[in-house]
Amino acid sequence: MKKTIIITAIITGMLTACFLMLFSGTGKDVFLTFSVISGTTAYHFFMRLIVGAIYDRVMNNKADYKRRWFKEKKWEKSLYKRLGVKKWKNKMPTYEPDIFDASKHSLYEIAQAMCQAELVHETCFVLSFVPIIFIPMFGAPAAFIITSVVAACLELAFVMMQRYNRPRIVRLYERRSKKQEYKVHILN
Repeated sequence: MKKTIIITAIITGMLTACFLMLFSGTGKDVFLTFSVISGTTAYHFFMRLIVGAIYDRVMNNKADYKRRWFKEKKWEKSLYKRLGVKKWKNKMPTYEPDIFDASKHSLYEIAQAMCQAELVHETCFVLSFVPIIFIPMFGAPAAFIITSVVAACLELAFVMMQRYNRPRIVRLYERRSKKQEYKVHILN
């Protein structure tokens, strides 16, 4: 998935440059429309790559899952049930699946990575609306608004997936930790 996102960002960036050159050379509005669509798409992909890289650099998957922000809210379980998160969460792509692989990482590390992933998607949700500020400059409000709303909705789906899965991982981790403590206590 990582490679696909990088390639898509590069291709849409190059398409934007090509369409802008065609618009400059011909003055035809169709090329401006295509440059807005490809440029907005490129923005969304590059923005996600940059936001993820910043969080990786700053946090290195070491978020504290015990912080209040990451605690499951009372209303969340019923919302996720109504939205059928359990049915579609496993169909969502993962940027770096190895980070969430229990054969390579402890449940504690996975919970931390899930918190960071949530923060990345929440930040991208907010930044998804930045292209709207370009409407006065380029026009084409539908292109900017539709891509921003669709991108924001996708980010919300990823946030929900992290928030749905994390409490289960945390409970499993804490149960196993208590068993370990109990075993150590009995052996001493």
